[in-house]
Amino acid sequence: MARVTVEDCVLKIPNRFELVLIASQRARDVTSGAPITLERDNDKNPVVALREIADETINLEQVKNSLIKGMQKHVEVDEPEEEKDLDLDTRTWPVDIAPEEGEKGEEEIADEDEELDEDSLYVAEEGAMPEGEVTQPGGEATDEDEARKGER
Repeated sequence: MARVTVEDCVLKIPNRFELVLIASQRARDVTSGAPITLERDNDKNPVVALREIADETINLEQVKNSLIKGMQKHVEVDEPEEEKDLDLDTRTWPVDIAPEEGEKGEEEIADEDEELDEDSLYVAEEGAMPEGEVTQPGGEATDEDEARKGER
C-alpha cells in the first residue's frame, strides 16, 4: 500500500525530496502525540503521514513551518531594539576634537619621537647595544662603560 501512497503523494508534492522531508516531519508529529486525521488501519506512522498528504487532510504549510523550526539552530527572539538618537551631521570624530589643556596633540607626540638621540634608539634584540656599551647580566653599566662615555 505504501507504494501506491507515494505515487499519490508525488502528485501533491512533485519534489520527492520535499515529500520525504514533509512526510517524515508529519510522522514525527504523530509519534509525539499529534492527532491523526484518518483511520490508522493498523498502519505505521510514516504510512499514515503519506496517506494524510495524499488525501490532503492536513495543512502542508503548518508541517513545513514545523519542519523549518525543527531544523533551525538559532532561534530568533523578537526583542525591541533600543532607539538611539544619532544625528550623523553633528557627530564629531576624535580627530576633530581639540586636545584639552595638559594633553598633547598628535603633532606634539610626533615631535617628541624625533627628539630622541641615536644612542637611545636601538633594536631590542638580545645583545644589541649601542657601540661601546657593555652591560652585565643585571642590566647595569660597568665602570668600563662609564669610562668610555667620558672619552666620547
